[in-house]
Amino acid sequence: MSNIVRDSDVVELSQPPYFGFGEKVKAKRAIRNDGTYAGKEIGELLAKKGEEGYVVSIGTFLQQFYIYGVEFVESGNRVGMKRKELEPVQSRVDDSDPPLPGGIAL
Repeated sequence: MSNIVRDSDVVELSQPPYFGFGEKVKAKRAIRNDGTYAGKEIGELLAKKGEEGYVVSIGTFLQQFYIYGVEFVESGNRVGMKRKELEPVQSRVDDSDPPLPGGIAL
């Protein structure tokens, strides 16, 4: 049995990425270095809660999650983040709403 601890049973990779390249997003919480960010001390603040940035890369982790590389404007840090850690700056139409007949979008 594997010792990998997954924080969700959802496999995001069965769907396209939620955020797109160049999309403006903001951090839902403060992000600190967990030891994977070179040149910064463990625990050092990488992005403040609410800090805005742009998606500059999209990768995957554990064949389960998309990881969005976000370039934060204020701090200048590029941080890999999961969808649950981000929110779009501009409101979007909820993806769970079915499309209207005739291709009409709200």
